[in-house]
Amino acid sequence: MEPAWDSTVECLDPERLIERVPWLERPLVVTNGVFDVLHAGHVSCLEAARREGGTLVVALNSDVSARNLGKPGERPFNALDQRARVVAALGCVSWVTWFDERTPAELLDALQPDIYVKGGDYSADTLPEAAQVRSWGGRVVIVPHLDGHSSTRLNEQMRDAA
Repeated sequence: MEPAWDSTVECLDPERLIERVPWLERPLVVTNGVFDVLHAGHVSCLEAARREGGTLVVALNSDVSARNLGKPGERPFNALDQRARVVAALGCVSWVTWFDERTPAELLDALQPDIYVKGGDYSADTLPEAAQVRSWGGRVVIVPHLDGHSSTRLNEQMRDAA
């Protein structure tokens, strides 16, 4: 997927991004998610992630991956290329990529970020990727959840309003 827009942030397929890892500014910070209906909670998490290091890579669940997460409704609402375009437009994001699997485990192994950031709906004890990231000396950071902001909640509100 090559972006069809003029952006200062590149959206690279995982293989091309992995090739660039040795030249990325450290520390390398990675976060991931669907980022389907972008809201203040997403932005807060991404800004906190950016404050952790030199390069912020946002790995998006592909459309197939997002559907496999069992999100309610017809999710994702927005296709991968549209979600990537919105996330890439945020000033705190350095690079955007994606993964097709249910979890980002394979991509994390390839990137081996210095810091892996997730939102406060997780804890370091319940995050499946935590042990993996620590295995190469990486650090896991859980940023506070912004109360009242979730894509599921927005989906329910839109459905109720329709």
